[in-house]
Amino acid sequence: MKRTKEKKNYDEVELEVVDEEQDGVDGEELEEYEGEPSDEEYSDEDYVEEEYEEYDEGFDEEDGGEEYVEYADEPEKKNPYSGPLTILGMLLLLAVVALIGAHMYFKYWSPEAREAASGGKVDEEALQAAVNEAVLAKEQEMQGRLLEEYAQGLSVGEQQVLDMFRQNLEDGKSLVDTLRKMYADKLVVASGGQYHFVPINDKLAKNDYAMENLVVTGDGEIQYVQGGNVVSYKGIDVSKFQGTIDWPKVAADGVTFAYIRVGYRGYGEAGKLVEDPSAKDNLKGANDAGIKTGVYFYTQAITEAEAKEEVNMLLGIIKPYRIDCPVVIDVERVANSSARMNKLDKKTRTKIVKAFCEAVKTGGYRPMIYCNLEMAAVMLDIAELEEYDKWFAFYTPEFYYPYAYRVWQYSDKGKVQGIAGDVDMNVAFEPLWK
Repeated sequence: MKRTKEKKNYDEVELEVVDEEQDGVDGEELEEYEGEPSDEEYSDEDYVEEEYEEYDEGFDEEDGGEEYVEYADEPEKKNPYSGPLTILGMLLLLAVVALIGAHMYFKYWSPEAREAASGGKVDEEALQAAVNEAVLAKEQEMQGRLLEEYAQGLSVGEQQVLDMFRQNLEDGKSLVDTLRKMYADKLVVASGGQYHFVPINDKLAKNDYAMENLVVTGDGEIQYVQGGNVVSYKGIDVSKFQGTIDWPKVAADGVTFAYIRVGYRGYGEAGKLVEDPSAKDNLKGANDAGIKTGVYFYTQAITEAEAKEEVNMLLGIIKPYRIDCPVVIDVERVANSSARMNKLDKKTRTKIVKAFCEAVKTGGYRPMIYCNLEMAAVMLDIAELEEYDKWFAFYTPEFYYPYAYRVWQYSDKGKVQGIAGDVDMNVAFEPLWK
């Protein structure tokens, strides 16, 4: 969801968020937003470079996990991927050594360096180009030699894994995409400067979405087709960052449902509650245009009491309007490392989300949770939240997330008639208004 520039008073603005993969994100590069969030989501792949509080996802019996016991008499199993992963680390180390060596040569021992030391002039661009060329050549030479020597000692299975690594990277695939193919029984998530390999919980409900039914239209819209018929529903989510919206034009463009941001909590110490200034206009506009309407609140609650406070604010805003779809808590990691909710552990964050959902139910509405892959796999105990509907954000056109969800936010760069600029695009696999 879009973010704007950071304002000085953190309690008056919303949180900025980045996501994985885009994954998303995956190997796509993330832009780190500083300030109030809007409707632009993140990708879910590039969290490796982000700095933020890491959360314990250990297998704690109190968290519902299972305790692992290592038996001394059980033979150790060889990991077929340990060899290739080791070689990748060695390649990176050798690349650094080559870079340092080339730098030292061109800085101190090359003819150009000696000329510079004696007071002569040096073509800096030419020198840098020579350094880059030398480094690349040295890296390629060392990598080729190391791979050739290493391959001589590989088993057939290990060689196949190494070949797959090489082929995927040569084809432009990211490392996380390659790892996901290798670890099909786990969710591979780049988060907190490392890769997480989260076992898939077979006890949780799964989705049955099939890739062969996924259709991407010429303008980037995603549809789900069965028996030659489109069975999905086109949706958007908006906030003040979309400006003034012409809702009749939005409806005419085939939008079936719209989620309206009604408010957010600042990520500063005070955590001030703020109503989205466009919320009421958007609620009335969507209602009048006949668009199925839902709402979401961008949380930064750090206690269950604050979560209930957010719901009370939300309920007061939406009371005069028709709400067809579930009421959503938007829970995302904030790029600013000092953001109040970033400091929570997984167990506490999960309890807060659950408190929000239960308060929504008490208020007479159906709750739903909006999250991305990083949040769902690493930062929440999703098993504790299985009873609530999910709205999943993932900006790669594939069904990687295995668990059940009803809405998929697949882009933050959508175009819809009646809205100037980009808007988040969503697809619902079933009616949300039943």
